[in-house]
Amino acid sequence: MSDRNRYDGGCQCGAVRFEATIDLPRPTVRNCSRCPRLGWIMAFTPTDSFTLLRGADSLTEYRFNREVIAHQFCRVCGIEPFARGTPPGAAAEMVAVNVRCIDGVDPASLQPTMFDGKSR
Repeated sequence: MSDRNRYDGGCQCGAVRFEATIDLPRPTVRNCSRCPRLGWIMAFTPTDSFTLLRGADSLTEYRFNREVIAHQFCRVCGIEPFARGTPPGAAAEMVAVNVRCIDGVDPASLQPTMFDGKSR
């Protein structure tokens, strides 16, 4: 059963805005070297279910470790609303949406699953 719905979101200053169709009740929290520092709660969606509405020129990219995930940051406010890449176990590129950047979503109401990225 899927609870995929369309959501709007973006960075803090509004320079970057997106819409995405996501199975939101099942986000992921990771314990890698950077996700806990950022407070990232992520929900993955196929690239064709994500639309960057504005702000492509306001984005800057950061890659680390194996450099397979393109973390996208707003140049203006520094917020990372999403990342692109192929997560473990996925056959194709996905977009990881930062649930904390989705309009009107209370992260405390979700039940994220833990992914052990530290051991990989």
